[in-house]
Amino acid sequence: MASDRPLFILAGNCPYDNRGCEAIVRGTVKILRKYFENPHFVCISHFQSDQQFEDQKRRESDSEIIHFSTRRLNKRKVIKSAWKLETWFDVFHYAINKDTFSRSVYRDMVPFLSKAEAVLSIGGDNYSLDYGIPRLFTALDDLVISHKKPIILWGASVGPFSSKPDYEKYMSDHLRKVTGIYARESETIRYLESIGVTENVYHVADPAFLMDPKPPQNEIDIENDAIGINLSPLMAKYVTSGDSEKWIAMAGDIIAEVSKRTGRHIYLMPHVTSPHSDDYAFMQKVISRLREINHNITLIPPHYDAAETKWIISRMAFFAGARTHSTIAALSSGVPTLSLAYSIKAKGINRDIFGHTEYCMESRDIEPDSIVSKIISMLDQETSIRTELRERIPKIQKSALDAGLILEQLIKEN
Repeated sequence: MASDRPLFILAGNCPYDNRGCEAIVRGTVKILRKYFENPHFVCISHFQSDQQFEDQKRRESDSEIIHFSTRRLNKRKVIKSAWKLETWFDVFHYAINKDTFSRSVYRDMVPFLSKAEAVLSIGGDNYSLDYGIPRLFTALDDLVISHKKPIILWGASVGPFSSKPDYEKYMSDHLRKVTGIYARESETIRYLESIGVTENVYHVADPAFLMDPKPPQNEIDIENDAIGINLSPLMAKYVTSGDSEKWIAMAGDIIAEVSKRTGRHIYLMPHVTSPHSDDYAFMQKVISRLREINHNITLIPPHYDAAETKWIISRMAFFAGARTHSTIAALSSGVPTLSLAYSIKAKGINRDIFGHTEYCMESRDIEPDSIVSKIISMLDQETSIRTELRERIPKIQKSALDAGLILEQLIKEN
């Protein structure tokens, strides 16, 4: 690759087994190609195994993207590579100083920093407490800042950290140090304002709104007036206080009741199929426990990539989704969508599109009757909701593209 071509590092993402993470990459690359001439990309992401990393490299469809894996420790990787001296060096390093080790997680990125125009911290909601203290991501910021390169929280939802006041104070100070926070929804901006972070904040939209759908190579027929549903194992944490069996039973009741009361074909759409959080495996368990297996229920196989999954979702008459990027795939395709929310991101995205959160259901309100009633109510408004989406999604997509313009100006100023 020619050295004068702009290089961007896309860091901190999860594997493409999470279609939302792939959608962020596809949208981001589309944005950067609009504003920078012939760019190329280094993706350094968190993988659960070496095999997952090798699979992603092999399946990458964009020749301008090179993949690297972070040196993140997890139990599975330690066990599989226990014979390596390097593994025990990392374990010792982690035990001595977690913060220093977190920065060393990205050491394979360092050789590219001197040539990079900027590092984009991607992944959507990494800077929150949804998955624990985001030490890995603040360490990424500190590493890039120490090399005097721009670090951007790209298309991000941030916080809240209010349940941990001391940590919230730390994050308030930390977030003021990063080059830019490109917030993908208004709830994040409101929260950042409440903790005094304003000067480096820009309101954009999630880059996944720009990912183009792609027809699957192996044809799939979708019935007319179908309803797509995405349910995830993660929702047990928010809906049933972590009781997985109770959530499986409730999810089965939801699917059966939607099918019964609408009479429409139901397509169950996996959007994340990572080993530690697998929508497909979860929904397999759900339908296997239904008292009556309904021929009008189809579980979509897990082998479609993000763009193919979006194409399938775009064929639905209506969609209800727990995974944020499954709902973004639907909304950006003009499909009336019920968001099953467990964090600020779903509410913020809905508010930015519609000006309200009526098409958003919080986790505490999720149960079969309420979901079915909301779906039927929205189906009655299907035409008007589609009209709203036709009018408003182009503005959201422009907002996503504007992130590239803001970045271009920021790089020129630096």
